Amino acid sequence: MNLLPYELYTDVPPDAIDVFSAVLDQVIAGDNQQINAAAAAPSPSAELPLFVRNRRGNSALYSGQSFLETGTNWKTVLVAWTGEIVNYDARIAAQVAAATARAGTNHAAPVMNDFMLTEIEQNKAKSLLEEEAAKNGSTIVPVFLYGGEQGRWRAYAEQVLWPLLHYILGEPSDGIEERQWWLDYVKFNEAFADKICQIYTPGDIIWVHDYHLLLLPQILRQRLPKAYIGTFLHAPFPSSEYFRYLTKRRELLEGMLGSNMIGFQAYSFSRHFISACTRVLGFESTAASVDAFGARVAIDVFPIGIDADKVQRDMDTPTVRENMIAIRDLYPGKKIIVGRDRLDSVRGVIQKLHAFEMFCQMYPEMVEKVVLIQVTSPAYAHSAKIEKKVNEIIAHINGTYGMLHFTPVQHYPQQIARDEYFALLRVADLALITSVRDGMNTTSLEYVVCQRDSHGPLILSEFTGTAGMLTDSIMVNPWDSVGVANAIHACLVMSPQRKAELEAKLYKHVTTHTIQAWVSQFLSRLVANLASEDHSHMTPVLDRPHMHAKYTSASHRLFMFDYDGTLAPIVKEPSLAIPHPHVLDALMRLSADPRNQVWIISGRDQAFLEQHLGHIPRLGLSAEHGCFMRRIGSDKWVNLTETFDMSWQKDVIDIFQYYTERTQGSFVERKRAAVTWHYRRADPEYGAFQARECQNHLENTVTPKYDVEVMSGKANLEVRPRFVNKGEIAKGLVHEYKTVDGTPCTPDFVLCMGDDATDEDMFRALRKVDTLDQDRTFTVTIGPSSKMTTATWHLINSAEVVKTVADLVNVTL
Repeated sequence: MNLLPYELYTDVPPDAIDVFSAVLDQVIAGDNQQINAAAAAPSPSAELPLFVRNRRGNSALYSGQSFLETGTNWKTVLVAWTGEIVNYDARIAAQVAAATARAGTNHAAPVMNDFMLTEIEQNKAKSLLEEEAAKNGSTIVPVFLYGGEQGRWRAYAEQVLWPLLHYILGEPSDGIEERQWWLDYVKFNEAFADKICQIYTPGDIIWVHDYHLLLLPQILRQRLPKAYIGTFLHAPFPSSEYFRYLTKRRELLEGMLGSNMIGFQAYSFSRHFISACTRVLGFESTAASVDAFGARVAIDVFPIGIDADKVQRDMDTPTVRENMIAIRDLYPGKKIIVGRDRLDSVRGVIQKLHAFEMFCQMYPEMVEKVVLIQVTSPAYAHSAKIEKKVNEIIAHINGTYGMLHFTPVQHYPQQIARDEYFALLRVADLALITSVRDGMNTTSLEYVVCQRDSHGPLILSEFTGTAGMLTDSIMVNPWDSVGVANAIHACLVMSPQRKAELEAKLYKHVTTHTIQAWVSQFLSRLVANLASEDHSHMTPVLDRPHMHAKYTSASHRLFMFDYDGTLAPIVKEPSLAIPHPHVLDALMRLSADPRNQVWIISGRDQAFLEQHLGHIPRLGLSAEHGCFMRRIGSDKWVNLTETFDMSWQKDVIDIFQYYTERTQGSFVERKRAAVTWHYRRADPEYGAFQARECQNHLENTVTPKYDVEVMSGKANLEVRPRFVNKGEIAKGLVHEYKTVDGTPCTPDFVLCMGDDATDEDMFRALRKVDTLDQDRTFTVTIGPSSKMTTATWHLINSAEVVKTVADLVNVTL
């Protein structure tokens, strides 16, 4: 989590702001006499007086932290920012005023950025925080970030990220301010990484919380490659169509993907995240994982809860009961509808008021029997217009439906005490939550617990993150004011039996799916994922020293390389995947050694391989997955499918053309012995869907009639003769291997590299060749270690392939 559960505050010198303003006015006016008088006045204390108190908000998250420390065997350390020092700016203003007075008119006045906590003050603050934490049995490591305007560290997260995560687009700007916010955001995440690295020991689990720290997992992964990292995003995650508006979208996604597991509040949020990784980063994914940087990142859903036991204790104190009596005395005989929201555009306060006004209009007989008590707290951003609109609607409702003795809407724009809050939830006859976009809504959960005895219904927006949990609440679309108005009326006239039935189901869910259960579930799932990574099909990274030793001692070597995704990275336009000069140089040197036989076995056609690789002496080429071969030392191509009936191609092309017309960005590539449908430039999700449909179509119509097979590659489908594949070619090259003088023999070193399903044919075939020494046979898949493969080793990407080959021939890249 990004904030400690305690906040620092300081006292405010009397008239600090007035003194500051007066001195600046004197400087501007050039009143040296007044300036000198001010300069002679006593300056504020050099040492900042600091105090500590509990922080409001995030109660569920802090309860989860407390549970970890006291209710489990986990040894827990909380690393979090101290937050802004309350009243700090006003205190410093007095120091600025005095320093300005002493500077006089001929010197630049100091500014806030010149002031920060001294080492003595930081040590004092650290001691105060640690002492407060120790009272609750907690161990904390505070992160200090001061200097300049205190809110700068939140700016990017709360002015850019938070709105966009909630589907709010900012106004167009020159981006200068946002760039500075981004730099502060990076520094903020790096400050956390510094603290974590200081206390980290191998085997620790690092749990990162929320959107203020999205870069932290990747920063930690770079510094602590073997660390176990879990991330949970408490906010919603928007559709990839919205997320891609962010200028730093790649950095943020890559930052999160430094985790071993990422958790979300709802399934739709996880689905949007996976889609963003596929569309923005081009990473392969499944419904529950993303393959990133050679690792598989698990994606899961963990609906968060509250500390139900603590809520039940807090809601039944003498102070709460006194407040309940006071509230009932204020509204005798009235049905009380309660709402508590932050005053921003996503909490749906405006929609709620419109719905209440519609209720008053549709059910005039209920007007004097109902009161709406709406409590609002300040928003992170974009609140001025919302506040004005809310006040206008409330004034209109009260002016239209209110009377001298009665006001239908009571608005309290303030933070209310915890006792008052629980009293309000307990006396309520109905809770109305109309968020238009929300992650976790604790008010709804706390209301259910508080209504244990009263059984007040809950009206809940279908767009909240808790909607999937509280399925027995009354679901509404907040944009449908008539529908919400009808729901309000239905709840107010609902029978006691029905209310008790709904409350019983909700109460059971909330009291069993608690914050403690959430913590346990997240950590157990993370540990399970880590265990499966350690003990399942994880393919080890290629042992280069071992391979190099076998290579050096061998005299009959055979090399087989795929092209796309192996020697060259995958690109959206296949014609642009030309070999890098480093690749050409390494292949040239490798094939020049008479002890080596080097082959490129690719799905590419003859023309492409001839154009880009045909000039390399002693390089064997196999095109279209083995349908055509140009042997080492020859310039002639042999067609292995020459006698095969190719009439199947017309049927395949017709089917491919049908899907091309319906899949924007796809195209058909006709080769001499195969036909390929590419959808790399299409929408990733729709392209994959169409590919599955197309493959089913082909397997139901073409393969029963002809001796061909359908192969699914990376963003392509290929149909080719069944009897020719890379596996048969690889097996044939081993059996046909001859020394330089033409003597048949078995290779004593084999290196075979590829990245997709067609290359698995080679890996399987080489395993079945009895004459090969498997300790000298290196099958290497290109991709993450978690990739399902029959290869013995793996490398992350094509760059690592080129580096590996260059090392064999002593080329420094």
